[in-house]
Amino acid sequence: MAPLSPGDVLDDYRIEALLNVSGMATAFRATDLRTGSQVALKVPHPKAGSDAVFVERFHREMRIGREMDHPGVVRVLPDRGSTRLYMAMEWAEGESLRRIMTREGKLPVRRALGIAIAVCDALYHVHARGIVHRDLKPENIIVGAGDRIKIIDFGVAGNERTGGMAFAKNSSTMLGTPDYISPEQVKGKYGDARSDLYALGVILYEMLAGRTPFEGSNPFAVMNARLVSDPEPLSEVVSGIPPQVEEIVSRSLRRDPNKRYRSAVEFSYDLEHPDGVRVPRRDQPPLRKRIVAFSTLAMIPAAIFGLLLFVASRQ
Repeated sequence: MAPLSPGDVLDDYRIEALLNVSGMATAFRATDLRTGSQVALKVPHPKAGSDAVFVERFHREMRIGREMDHPGVVRVLPDRGSTRLYMAMEWAEGESLRRIMTREGKLPVRRALGIAIAVCDALYHVHARGIVHRDLKPENIIVGAGDRIKIIDFGVAGNERTGGMAFAKNSSTMLGTPDYISPEQVKGKYGDARSDLYALGVILYEMLAGRTPFEGSNPFAVMNARLVSDPEPLSEVVSGIPPQVEEIVSRSLRRDPNKRYRSAVEFSYDLEHPDGVRVPRRDQPPLRKRIVAFSTLAMIPAAIFGLLLFVASRQ
């Protein structure tokens, strides 16, 4: 089967431009010849048709996309009797959050919170249908005018109630992206809505700090770091972060999913009302503790000397 290129026609769609190429599929911008509207096409590579795991995921992504009816989630268009395996989706106007962060670096607090709130709203719709995205990352969030968002790419999504592992059945490829995958998924568990909220917490941290909370020399080091350590507090990475916002991010990134936000609604509420978030008293940072300890020790001789002078003046 010959590869597609701009100008080619696939059923009722004329290919206009190449968007991106992944390991298993190519995405195009196309024109629906019936309506004249813009659409996105996701077309598997010819060799991918022989990969049973990929084909099953592709059909699952189409089914999930057709179930969604929310402005924050890209919608898969109905099948018109296609001549080959591909997926037609509504056109999401805008650019990926990844491209925005690459261009602009750290985002202002208000804008970062606004984007996260919009993602929470879309995730609530997804989770209410028992679906877990499992690969939420800046590349899969399209940001349009007014920072309206659309979540895309449900290629590794699944039903929350069916269970399963975080690894593909016939390969060693993890379902998810190392920088954003939750600790429970690193351990090989399927994950649930709280796993998506963890990924959103990582994205929020990255929008505010300009980097992800865990870094390492390779993907396995990054994933291991989140199993054994907590992320560096935002206030120690970037200045000007309100303590309530730092607490929200910290809660979303708890290693134990039972200690995270339980739902997108709960997460969104705190994002919308950060002034009402209770900030627990934290232990002093180690450096500050050492400074206080040394200062206290330095004051002891002076205190003793002062006491001796006081006693001598009384005699």
